[in-house]
Amino acid sequence: MASIRRPHSPAKHQQLLRHQFATSSPPSSPLRHSSSSSPRAAAHHHQQHLLGGYPHPFLLFSRRPLPRFAAFFLLGSFLGLLHFLGSHLPLRPHLPLPSNSHSPSSIDSIPIPHHHHPLQQPRSSSGGGEKKLLIVVTPTRARPSQAYYLTRMGHTLRLVDPPVLWLVVQDGNPTPEAAAALRRTAVMHRYIGCSHHNASSLPHQLNAALEVVENHRLDGIVYFADEEGVYSLHLFHRLRHIRRFATWPVPVISQDKNEVLLQGPVCKQGQVVGWHTTEDGNKLQRFHLAMSGFAFNSTMLWDPKLRSHLAWNSIRHPEMVKESLQGSMFVEQLVEDESQMEGIPADCSQIMNWHVPFGSESVVYPKGWRVATDLDAYTVEN
Repeated sequence: MASIRRPHSPAKHQQLLRHQFATSSPPSSPLRHSSSSSPRAAAHHHQQHLLGGYPHPFLLFSRRPLPRFAAFFLLGSFLGLLHFLGSHLPLRPHLPLPSNSHSPSSIDSIPIPHHHHPLQQPRSSSGGGEKKLLIVVTPTRARPSQAYYLTRMGHTLRLVDPPVLWLVVQDGNPTPEAAAALRRTAVMHRYIGCSHHNASSLPHQLNAALEVVENHRLDGIVYFADEEGVYSLHLFHRLRHIRRFATWPVPVISQDKNEVLLQGPVCKQGQVVGWHTTEDGNKLQRFHLAMSGFAFNSTMLWDPKLRSHLAWNSIRHPEMVKESLQGSMFVEQLVEDESQMEGIPADCSQIMNWHVPFGSESVVYPKGWRVATDLDAYTVEN
């Protein structure tokens, strides 16, 4: 008669397995356990696999603590060294802008360096801080003496403390001769071409420079420096101390009458109290000043809070008025009266620049500033 062996119940089978796992010790090495041919060891390994009977994680970590501690220590030291080097190494400085770049004739495509952010307040040049940007506007035209004027003006600006931006506006298309002369001065400049159809080109040239200042929101002191003028370095030092608008007297040497005419304010303790005028002066002129005898803060062009009550639109030079009234009508857009002006120096008794016309305008402009024929040569006999 065949005998039937009843298997244990599932509950009792689980109890027997837990009893065997508790009484048996884990193998000392996985390799030794896998290579064992004992049926008891194989059954024990199968039971541990079914029950998830791996050794406790704390036992695995506590078997070899020294290598793990050394690895984490080296990793932490390396990360700390990287943080130390990154916080103490000097940053790469910004490269300076080129000082003699040539700009195209289009005004909107001219890259202008922003020395100050438009929302920042102007910083004074005193106390060791950063100095105010000087924006010197010079209109020019193609003529035989153009190279002389630009070279003389460029060498003057080279002696002025930076930052200085020289806006040179050409009457018509830019010429390669003038561009080469500007590059030789080594002054940071923008060479702009201005085309017009009217007889008077000066207002159009000055307005082209004002568009550059307003569109790029340059924060500095704007000064219209005629290329025929002679300027002292003390004048440019005074310009950086202007808060809003300042004026000073300028002597003008007349080329025809061979006399000197003084144009500008009469000052008392820095306040403008009158103007130097002549008998044949224009009675319709509100402010009797020279075009190179005043300077103003560029924020008055693009900041509505600093504009005059008459400047409801863009501040520009009038184009359809007489030349003698252009300077006065432009200043009327910036200030309301003499109370908003500064006289420099305090008593306006110092001459800081001259207007000296030079050369004949009847000579035909030679290409490349070179004459077609050689000059006469004379020999000296002994």
